[in-house]
Amino acid sequence: MRNGAYEESKGTRPEEEEDDDEEEEEYASSTDEEKWRKHYSSKQRILLIGDGDFSFSLSLARTFGSARNMVATSLDTLEKIGKKYGNGIRNVMELEDRGCLVCTEVDARQMSQHFFLKTQRFNRIVYNFPHVGFYYPEDSCCQIQMNKTLVKEFLKNAKKLLNKEDGEIHITHKEGEPYNKWNLEKKAKKIGLFLHEIVRFRKDDYPGYDNKRAHGGNADAPFHLGQCSTYKFRPS
Repeated sequence: MRNGAYEESKGTRPEEEEDDDEEEEEYASSTDEEKWRKHYSSKQRILLIGDGDFSFSLSLARTFGSARNMVATSLDTLEKIGKKYGNGIRNVMELEDRGCLVCTEVDARQMSQHFFLKTQRFNRIVYNFPHVGFYYPEDSCCQIQMNKTLVKEFLKNAKKLLNKEDGEIHITHKEGEPYNKWNLEKKAKKIGLFLHEIVRFRKDDYPGYDNKRAHGGNADAPFHLGQCSTYKFRPS
């Protein structure tokens, strides 16, 4: 196909070449149109952390058309993603086809030291439903403390990767007991971040997104969301 197109172009008249150039410029300008999905724009540089089967990233990518503005990450290896999630590899492949950089084995607690991420700055850094895994009952002191530590280390690392002019860190989080004991705002304030806004999170706002347990024998199963909110933090 490419060779055929090249052969045909050699006999094109100058007037046709000018028309082709105009069409290419028109196409380029149309692809540059800013597109939004809730808080996220195709003009923003977006880093997504711990995205399970990558379905949230893919929801944004399909809205934007191109995902060249996005970096999507997982703590898992690619092999583990394939074993844990029925659509995991398929989602990764589509993201990459759309221009997204997919990085595996990225630890949210150390990501500012990642060989590539440490060279980048982002307008939005997104971590939906951070969780260390199910080591103890969800409402136990040990489990709560482990999750609080995860959030604290994530925020510390995310701050280093944030565009200081307009950057925001977003954490989507379940409301009520025991999740209110994680003290997101207090953790952020100690790190030099202030709570800019809290908005209600609705899964239906992100077509195709599947929230996953991500841990244990039912990793590919959804978990009950209930009332959830996205907390938006900015540098103080």
